[in-house]
Amino acid sequence: MELTVHKTGADKAGKITVTDAVFGQKFNEALVHQVLVAYMAGGRAGTKAQKTRAEVRGGGRKPWKQKGTGRARVGTIRSPLWRGGGVTFAARPRDFSQKINRKMYRGALRSILSELVRQERLCCIEQFELDAPKTAQAKAFLKTLGLQQALIITDEVTPNAHLATRNLHGVSVIDTTELNPQSLVGHEHIVITRAAINKVEAWLS
Repeated sequence: MELTVHKTGADKAGKITVTDAVFGQKFNEALVHQVLVAYMAGGRAGTKAQKTRAEVRGGGRKPWKQKGTGRARVGTIRSPLWRGGGVTFAARPRDFSQKINRKMYRGALRSILSELVRQERLCCIEQFELDAPKTAQAKAFLKTLGLQQALIITDEVTPNAHLATRNLHGVSVIDTTELNPQSLVGHEHIVITRAAINKVEAWLS
């Protein structure tokens, strides 16, 4: 399979040969959904915690005697029915992570990349280099590709690239080590450099 290396500035458009094992796979919706859900679940902190009536401070003394007052019997002021009391079904810290095999994770990435190629949402460029950390330069670079928002994947994120794109809405720059299904699915267009494609192929082949 061949991908077009799009023209940017003075660069000439060309072709790059990629393997069908990474960019020519069928789209497996069930696998992509399972991996994406597991990836997002793994990002949850799971640190939510509340106190039960046994853990709330105070409430050790019976507020009033059992009989003779005409009021309802109460054993503690830390009952869940009382203001300042414990929570009936208190939340506990938990682990939301799900087990995903390495083969499944890589298979989902291959499936997503292949579908991006079929939908012509994957744009290959020679390189992404900026002379200065200027947002205007990054915006002009994307304009030459006919894009306003995109995920840019490079083999190495330079300081200029990071500073120039961090204030652009809908624009993110990552390297191949940060490649994940959520970023690929969450952007309408993907811009990837030639060097990054070689690294992704070596990883997913």
